[in-house]
Amino acid sequence: MSTEHQTLALILFSVFIAVTLGITTWVSRNRHGSAEEFYAGGRLFSPMENGFAIAGDYMSAASFLGISGLIALFGYDGLLYSVGFLVAWLVVLFLVAELVRNCGRFTLADVVAARMSERPVRIAAGTSSVVVSVLYLIAQMVGAASLVGLLLGSSSATARTLAVVGVGALMVVYVSFGGMRATTWIQIVKAVLLMGGAITLTVLVLLRFHGNFDQLLTTAADRSGHGREFLAPGLKYGGDWTARFDFMSLGLALVLGTAGLPHILSRFYTVPTARAARRSVVWAIALIGGFYLMTIVLGFGAAALVGPDQVRASNASGNTAVPLLAAFLGGGAGSTGGAVLFAFVAAIAFATILAVVAGITLASSASVAHDLYASLKRRHARQRSEVAVARVAAVGIGAVAIALGLLAQNLNVAFLVGLAFAVAASANLPVLLYSLFWRDFTTRGAVWSVYGGLVPAVLLVLLSPVVSGSAESLFPGVDFQYFPLQNPGIVSIPLGFLAGWLGTVTSSEEPDEAKHAETEVRSLTGAGAV
Repeated sequence: MSTEHQTLALILFSVFIAVTLGITTWVSRNRHGSAEEFYAGGRLFSPMENGFAIAGDYMSAASFLGISGLIALFGYDGLLYSVGFLVAWLVVLFLVAELVRNCGRFTLADVVAARMSERPVRIAAGTSSVVVSVLYLIAQMVGAASLVGLLLGSSSATARTLAVVGVGALMVVYVSFGGMRATTWIQIVKAVLLMGGAITLTVLVLLRFHGNFDQLLTTAADRSGHGREFLAPGLKYGGDWTARFDFMSLGLALVLGTAGLPHILSRFYTVPTARAARRSVVWAIALIGGFYLMTIVLGFGAAALVGPDQVRASNASGNTAVPLLAAFLGGGAGSTGGAVLFAFVAAIAFATILAVVAGITLASSASVAHDLYASLKRRHARQRSEVAVARVAAVGIGAVAIALGLLAQNLNVAFLVGLAFAVAASANLPVLLYSLFWRDFTTRGAVWSVYGGLVPAVLLVLLSPVVSGSAESLFPGVDFQYFPLQNPGIVSIPLGFLAGWLGTVTSSEEPDEAKHAETEVRSLTGAGAV
């Protein structure tokens, strides 16, 4: 890109950052510092506002950059991410949204601790939530590095490092000063921008092919170098049984992981009632469903118009496919139209990253303060000090995410999010479902369920090709790969459920029938909900 075009994109970046910082400043002047205000925005958001915010939280850099890039490079196999991310919301709608809103207050641990010994459950659930959040944050950092590298026409380590550090610093500011209210409004603004950008690009791609989607697919297949295989399963996850099991593992993680994501669960507490939480999810599904349908057009459009070779040359994992497609649709490299559209899309993608990292950081800092710290403090001394601890935790989590984001720069962002989903589905979902639906569930079962999914999931990732043993690994120069699959979900998710069952049946603790009955009535009717 020319200096003039780079300047245009940087101006758009700066405008969004200025607007979001303005929102944060405005909100920080009107808050009263309570835990409910910081964690849940005072529970004042309408279902539509919260639905847009949920969509903004969920439609991350993995969706906009990673999925489109995977479809551009691998065709049909990249579609798994779009389908998995969307189908997951049916699990959230029918099993989780209303019940979590009725049973909890701020975090996942609130739901589980309602009928268990509070301290061990909070420590386990809080630890798991922080691990999942950090994994998710890494993906956003990688997306930021890819974008800024493309924008500056440089893949230098300095440019990528500055991008990651800048995003990390901004997310700490948003969370520390604005809390949930500022984060929610940033998510809403971002969701509107992202939908607008995706609609614009989708319409332009379809106009290129006169509305003929079949012609789009045929052109993409011809240009891919794989012919009809590009439109059939197996290009990425075909071949041997290892790849097929990886395919099934990824599908399980994507469909089951959403219901265990801390930053998604925390959004249900920002509305006043369970009915509003359910309506929020309906709004979110409508927005997210439309968006993922458009990522299919964008991915195949990038393959047909830009070409997989050019996408791969720009970024080996395909993370820059959508910005390159925007530049092409605007008139090509060097044209004013191409530069304007590229800058617009790059700014939206950057806004996406900033908004999502703010939501994730808030959820993880809430887990540190409300679950880990609060379990060590006396109840009457907690509330005000909790908020202060949450702000400090945001800084620490940001620092960890920055460091790990710099290590993982060569991995696809959608793939990285798949790992976060696998850990969430392994550690958080089993304990959540058992707590809501199993009458005999005990404290030992809850703790074993969390650690029984979390530890194997993290350990299997460390021993997988993701970390070592191949040129695309985090540490390509070493090899301690003993687990063949890239996604651990097919092993770690059943282990999480098994550990919860085993911990319960071997526990000497008698299940508290009264607490279960109270939780059941509260979850289904909302009686006694905060």
